[in-house]
Amino acid sequence: MSEAEYELLMDVVRTAIAPELEIDSMARLFSISTFPKAANDNQGAWPLIPFPDGWFAAC
Repeated sequence: MSEAEYELLMDVVRTAIAPELEIDSMARLFSISTFPKAANDNQGAWPLIPFPDGWFAAC
């Protein structure tokens, strides 16, 4: 690979990974400093209800 081909390749890579200003400005516009409260928020954590003996769970 010649130096000219290498420089051309590097220009293409720089262009591909450059941040898109339009997307970044939209992300800043819609950024939320506090998350909205969920519609099903029960105002606290639910208690832990253990499985009966012999029952198991897997995720």
